[in-house]
Amino acid sequence: MTKLYSYFRSSSAYRVRIALNFKKVNYSIQPVHLVKDGGEQHLDDYKKLNALSQVPTFIHNKMCLTQSMAIFYYLDQNFEGPELFPKDIGQHVVEFCEVINSGIQPIQNLRVLQYLKNKYHFEQDEIQSWSHHWIEQGFFALESFLNKNSGKYCFGDQVTAADMFLAPQVYNSLRYNVDLNEFPKIQGIWKNCLKLEEFIKADPVHQPDTPEDYSSPYKI
Repeated sequence: MTKLYSYFRSSSAYRVRIALNFKKVNYSIQPVHLVKDGGEQHLDDYKKLNALSQVPTFIHNKMCLTQSMAIFYYLDQNFEGPELFPKDIGQHVVEFCEVINSGIQPIQNLRVLQYLKNKYHFEQDEIQSWSHHWIEQGFFALESFLNKNSGKYCFGDQVTAADMFLAPQVYNSLRYNVDLNEFPKIQGIWKNCLKLEEFIKADPVHQPDTPEDYSSPYKI
């Protein structure tokens, strides 16, 4: 049994979907709606799987993992297919991923934005500005990194975990009106990724819980 608890628009779940597709893992998706009725991630049954009440949660046989980096590591250790963290550059791939995983995404994820709204009474335009700022700051760092290391993808012409972390973060950046023209390396790599079947299948617009009236911030 291989199951992914996912929300169509979660960038963390999105990146895991990409990795699963690259590893050609046969998995099912169990949607967890992060907004409906206060958020299904807060239900008691789900909290038994994921104490932080987040997505993704990945289950393979008796293994349950709740953090995307741990899931990526597990996939590399237990499934065939392209290495997500190639041995010769693995540390640098992790470094790149962590800029997103630790330095960008957590600052603008749903529960942080909800806290700003509920605790400090941020208006929607202030929330937009907050998210835009932290994504943009992170992208300046990533662009500098890519100027030294990238080719067609983040590390030469080989797709790695770095690209799988980057594409969902670009998706979020467009939701918060970040101008990708300021980041030509990021924009070019993202466009190359969107041509790949594994990325297309993982895109928020193609998930079982995608609302019928959902409007993507870009076309694929």
